[in-house]
Amino acid sequence: MLTTLKNAFKIKEIRSKILFTLAMLVVIRLGSQLPVPGVDRTYFSTWFEQQTGDAFSFFNAITGGSFLNMSILALNISPYITSSIIMQLLTIAIPKLEEMQRDGEDGRKKIASITRYVTVVLAVVNAAAMSIGFGRQGLLVNYNALNVITCIAALTAGSAFMMWVGERITEKGIGNGISIVLVINIVSRLPQDLANLFDQFVFGKAPATAVLAACVIIAVIILMVVLVIVLNAGVRKIPVQYAKKVQGRKMVGGQTSNIPLKVNTSGVIPVIFASSIMQTPIIICSFLGYQGTGFWGEVLKYLNQNYWCSRTQPIYTIGMLVYILLVIFFAYFYTSITFNPLMVADNMKRQGGFIPGIRPGKPTSDYLTRVLNYLIFIGAVGLVVIAILPFIFSGLFGAHISFGGTSLIIIVSVILETMKQVESQMLVRNYKGFLND
Repeated sequence: MLTTLKNAFKIKEIRSKILFTLAMLVVIRLGSQLPVPGVDRTYFSTWFEQQTGDAFSFFNAITGGSFLNMSILALNISPYITSSIIMQLLTIAIPKLEEMQRDGEDGRKKIASITRYVTVVLAVVNAAAMSIGFGRQGLLVNYNALNVITCIAALTAGSAFMMWVGERITEKGIGNGISIVLVINIVSRLPQDLANLFDQFVFGKAPATAVLAACVIIAVIILMVVLVIVLNAGVRKIPVQYAKKVQGRKMVGGQTSNIPLKVNTSGVIPVIFASSIMQTPIIICSFLGYQGTGFWGEVLKYLNQNYWCSRTQPIYTIGMLVYILLVIFFAYFYTSITFNPLMVADNMKRQGGFIPGIRPGKPTSDYLTRVLNYLIFIGAVGLVVIAILPFIFSGLFGAHISFGGTSLIIIVSVILETMKQVESQMLVRNYKGFLND
């Protein structure tokens, strides 16, 4: 990886893209420190520390601490991510959007434009909920209509700016801009989280205990990173043979190809969906000022990740079992709407392709479905293991961190994909140089 970056900086075009990306990331980190006008940041920090739930921890992580600082970038790219997921699901459900997607570059531009509008709408809704909900509890120094409108405008503008920065990075920088922004936000919180872990388990302990704790922390982090890399790299290649046929006076076809089916076909989406469903009631109760008492308070504890795997109250771990089932369900659901075995089989049949030993048409579709189901289950189990490890250590040892399996999956996936793009651009550059010579 270091060799790739070193070689990339030797090429002016790629070096300019990398420097542009770094410049945009610096702008983002500066923006995360600019407060929203009229906000009492001390009150918000105190409120955040008093929360018993973990509902806002991941949100604060993916905003790079902007949410905790209540800066103008507090919403960050969350509305854009939500908008993209919504549009992806609607593309499957609405024929008009599906037709746009098939129209090539023009269709994708129209969908991207709609996604931007949906992002702004979601940003306004989220900003209004935060400004009114938190404002009534003391977030705003003076709770009045003008300050609420100012807060909504600042948060919405910050989210739209983040969307613009992400698109500029995609256009003029390296990698997918939105993914790069998301990763830099998460990474910015890692030093503080690691420092907290070492303060809690290493510093001030007996030498033998400190060494053992440090080794365990490092080993667990390395293990999770390796699991994420293996999970993302896992691919099942389905061989495809194309029959020979005569076109004019030439014999064409006869080549062999393959259909690469990823083990983790749905990426990190199942974990995000499952976490959202589990944490939404806690977030709503926080907005309403509900303290979680009585029957519904007990229900919220089952949904609260901080109570899972507790040695004193193991009954609340039932919530983690529900979380695991949701991850597996969404892994199958999301893959089913993004990959259509019947369509793949029909396209292969029209092009004269077939899987050796499998008849074209429905038998091919059934075979792909069967293989895909096995892969989805393996990928879902891998996601579950990576996602629940932080919960287990948090419950058993009290190791509370803002990042977890979801964050590591995002970081590793984006870094690997970005490095692939750098290598491909270097390869294209070398080809051009060879042709010019």
